[in-house]
Amino acid sequence: MGLINEFREFAMKGNVMDMAVGVIIGGAFAKIIASLVADVIMPPIGLLTGGVNFTDIKIVMKDAVIDAAGKIATPAVTLNIGNFLQVMVDFTIVAFAIFILVKIANTFKKKIIEEKPEPVAVPEIPKQEILLAEIRDLLKQKK
Repeated sequence: MGLINEFREFAMKGNVMDMAVGVIIGGAFAKIIASLVADVIMPPIGLLTGGVNFTDIKIVMKDAVIDAAGKIATPAVTLNIGNFLQVMVDFTIVAFAIFILVKIANTFKKKIIEEKPEPVAVPEIPKQEILLAEIRDLLKQKK
């Protein structure tokens, strides 16, 4: 049971839970960006380039083999260049969005740090010096 308890303790630490939430939110964010690129950004770009759908851009390395019945026996081997371009645009937008979010977070963090100066630690006087000062004061009073 020691291994299970160690795992439970590890899994319930704040950093692991924060990371899990970040991964889930990141996955959802990636879907939003993929839709933005595929459904909003790429169609106008395709229109500007003569109605080309980027996901249809392929380089055929080997044609499909069709049998006597007209069915595809072996599918074509292609390099899907257009799909790669679309994924690159997705990545660029996600990277830029994350850059902006980190930049904003760092700005807020910097403002918070500048607003709260760290208190200066007052050094503690050793007990020996306090006692010596009391003895000195008592000796002054006796004179």
